[in-house]
Amino acid sequence: CAVKAAHVLSEIAKNEEMKIPCIEADLVPALIPLLESTDQEMLLHAGRAIGRICYDNRSLQEELVKVGVIPSLVRILTDYAESEPLVHVALLALYNLADLDSAKEALSMTKVAEQLVKQLRRAESHERLEIVFEVLQALAENDALKVQLVDAGVPEVLSEILLRLQGSSQAEDTCIVKAASDLIVSLLLGGKKGNITGQVHKESTSKTIVLIIARHDNSQGRDCLNSAFAPLCFLPLSPAWFCLSPDGNCLRLFQLGVIHQLLDLLEKHVRSGDTSVQQAALSALQSLAVPVVSKVQMLEEGVAERIEALLRSESPPVQFKLLGTLRTLADGQADAAELLGQDPLLLDRLVQWCSRSDHSGICGEANRLLAAILHHNRSQEVVKAIQAAQGVKHLVSMTTSEQAAMQNEALNALAIASAIDLETLEESFKESQLVQSLHKLLRDDNTSPEVKYNSMGLLCRLLNSGDLRQEIEEDKIKDTLEQLCSHSNADVAKGATTTLQVLRGET
Repeated sequence: CAVKAAHVLSEIAKNEEMKIPCIEADLVPALIPLLESTDQEMLLHAGRAIGRICYDNRSLQEELVKVGVIPSLVRILTDYAESEPLVHVALLALYNLADLDSAKEALSMTKVAEQLVKQLRRAESHERLEIVFEVLQALAENDALKVQLVDAGVPEVLSEILLRLQGSSQAEDTCIVKAASDLIVSLLLGGKKGNITGQVHKESTSKTIVLIIARHDNSQGRDCLNSAFAPLCFLPLSPAWFCLSPDGNCLRLFQLGVIHQLLDLLEKHVRSGDTSVQQAALSALQSLAVPVVSKVQMLEEGVAERIEALLRSESPPVQFKLLGTLRTLADGQADAAELLGQDPLLLDRLVQWCSRSDHSGICGEANRLLAAILHHNRSQEVVKAIQAAQGVKHLVSMTTSEQAAMQNEALNALAIASAIDLETLEESFKESQLVQSLHKLLRDDNTSPEVKYNSMGLLCRLLNSGDLRQEIEEDKIKDTLEQLCSHSNADVAKGATTTLQVLRGET
């Protein structure tokens, strides 16, 4: 009798107009205990009835989670894994509930990951794979569940599915490949700290990466970056993967010609306007520019010149990322800084962007790249080129930025440039009132200790110029330095003492 009643209710609930009467009659609380039944027919009809009544009703769904429906659904997946109708009902229910934070929390206390792996392996239809993927994608938004899914082997099973469907031209297979690729990237990357999920899943990640690299190596996989595999192919280019073996991974990717594939892809999609691929390719380029071995290789292969050419793009996100990539490339590399610093077209573009008011991000990144070029450069020619491009005044303005990190970058860059060729910079320093700006930084109580210390380091360099020394004396910076000798920060106090000694000619 109860089975028949549940069946009738499941049929009635198909009608949209009957849902409200079912809710008002409190039928859902009456149906929930039936999910503990061992009668498969009862489970099927009760599950369908509950799902249809609660569909698209968030408050009822929250109530379902509160009264403990999640463990019942996982039990159905566990005990009746071979029953297609019951598995379908349980997966649909999880799909409808998985967006709820309360449901994710409840699922993290179960062994749902193991059951979903089983269903991935058993799935034969595209429809079943798609619903499991939807559930997995929703659960992957939760860090605790993400760890469980990786530990249960979801990335490996997804990789097996990718290999099985590789080379297929059917539209349905292409959709599955795209979804599986996105899901692998979502599972292996991210987390609250932007790292590989939880603790670094080196084994899981490495197994998946091996499959990706293998795909690059075979004749069918040479154009991976231009295929449905593209999101997955960017995975080995991510910062998270480099933590596994930075130098070795970079060299391997260069041997495969990935860097020029990336630039080809970027050039193509900059023209077509596909921003998602642009962002992935640009992030990959920045990752490749981090390890020292990679910087050298990128310079030798003319990557800097190709990136500079791409800067002609009128897309602000592309310009922003490319500027960041060039800055990363110049970091610690005098050769890269010299190459970039002697390109008049690049310098002119940077100087234009340094005063760009419509896009503060590009303005800031252009200033930072200019500072990085001066900081890591050791050539007088670069100092002269930046002076000729009228870039010095922007770096002086950067010393008064609201961000201490940018202030320090500018101060250090100007100090190094002054050590290389102060005579060339002297006139620009006077015109942009650098001495007065430094004095303000030293007097301001809100200036960070590191900025004060670096300001004094630059002042010591400026004292080698007769004209600038006169400005320093006339601005009575000596009085401020004497006060800073008793500063609570030991570095600031020491810096003030040293700068006073230089000012008095004692050193």
